[in-house]
Amino acid sequence: MSGRKSPLDDLKVAAPCSADWSEMTGGARVRFCALCELNVYNLSGMTRAEAERLVTNTEGRPLCVRFFRRADGTILTENCPVGLRALKRRVSRAVSATLSAALGFLTGLGLTTTFGEPRYEQVMGGIAAAAPPAREDSPMRRIVPAVRRADAVRD
Repeated sequence: MSGRKSPLDDLKVAAPCSADWSEMTGGARVRFCALCELNVYNLSGMTRAEAERLVTNTEGRPLCVRFFRRADGTILTENCPVGLRALKRRVSRAVSATLSAALGFLTGLGLTTTFGEPRYEQVMGGIAAAAPPAREDSPMRRIVPAVRRADAVRD
């Protein structure tokens, strides 16, 4: 921030007006007040540079203004970095929430229509473990065929 002081920093309204902005004729930046017969300038509808230029160039002449002041005393202008940041944050949150909801919906829709119910094959029964192969000289080689023959006779 520069060292120069802004004319908006010490802006004070000498005689607050009770006129209703919405009943004045004009646009968002300037409206005509029928009570005081002056143009009323909306400083909060201008950029900071435009508002500073207006206040500086009309010194000595009657100037009627409308503005919003923050709790810290600064005047809210159209290009206020705090206001812009807050607006960007709100828009970003809204967009994020909308996209998240849409993607979540589409993902759920895609999973159920593409894959449907998962299919499982049920397998049930006793496990038949294969006997390890016996060596040629092993006595088990002679016993295993005998056991198999005995099982076959029982069945």
